[in-house]
Amino acid sequence: MTIRVLLNGKKAGLEPVRHAIFNARQSGDIEVRVTWEGGDIERLVKEAIHDGCKRIVAAGGDGTVNECAAALMGYEPEQRPEMAVLPLGTANDFATACQIPLTLEQALHLAQTGSVTAVDCVSANDRHFINVASGGFGAKVTAETPVALKNFLGGGAYTLAGIVQALSFEPYQGKTLMPDHESDQEVIVGAVCNGRQAGGGQILGPNAMLNDGLLDTIVLRRFPLEAVTQVIAEINDVGSDGEYVRRIRTPWIEWQSDDVMPINLDGEPISAKKIRFEAIPNAIKLVLPKGCPLIET
Repeated sequence: MTIRVLLNGKKAGLEPVRHAIFNARQSGDIEVRVTWEGGDIERLVKEAIHDGCKRIVAAGGDGTVNECAAALMGYEPEQRPEMAVLPLGTANDFATACQIPLTLEQALHLAQTGSVTAVDCVSANDRHFINVASGGFGAKVTAETPVALKNFLGGGAYTLAGIVQALSFEPYQGKTLMPDHESDQEVIVGAVCNGRQAGGGQILGPNAMLNDGLLDTIVLRRFPLEAVTQVIAEINDVGSDGEYVRRIRTPWIEWQSDDVMPINLDGEPISAKKIRFEAIPNAIKLVLPKGCPLIET
């Protein structure tokens, strides 16, 4: 099979990348297309589909992976080529959680020979993402970070003092809607997970699966100063739904508020007063290693 590598232009001149691709060409045909500016991935995906490519490779970091997945969602399912991943980012959260090899030669071998699994993608209004979306309280504090809070907040520069400071920060007031349930919320920070980790190895959705048609959502609600110990305990208790740390699995969830909330979709910043997240089952044909822990069998 001929595969087409959509390579983040910032990585194109790296000798290990060039060496790995030249070596991999001994095992099969590899075409390379390099990005230069914003929007190139979307254009290159369109070109690949037009040229009849059966498998593309998202070669870059988590942002590149998400750009490729989002671009594929602009086409009918039968038009979408298979997608593999060549991890070239700093964090490579998506690839790491999927156990896609971080060694370039091994990742390219998987891209050339691996089998595909149909996985979910997530719509967020008119956009899409494949890993994690987060929103709410920004990185206002930059000091030492307690591990429990850092794990919950995805690697942001937060401290216990920062969370206490968040008590004086006015939470985002709004309403969450899910199947057969709606409730008023005062949200400090939240995440919607299709994958399991973001922010450089921080586990946000430890039980998330890529092919179950569900989103693992986690929300930190307003809490009083005297509840800080309880909040940390609830953060650490990843299998439960607490009073202040809410964990819910749902096929869709919608947020509505009077004020705009900042949201990050796998690195793409947006803002919205109303946003609906919905799992789209079996949307992307993803090349994954055997035994990938994010696949429900």
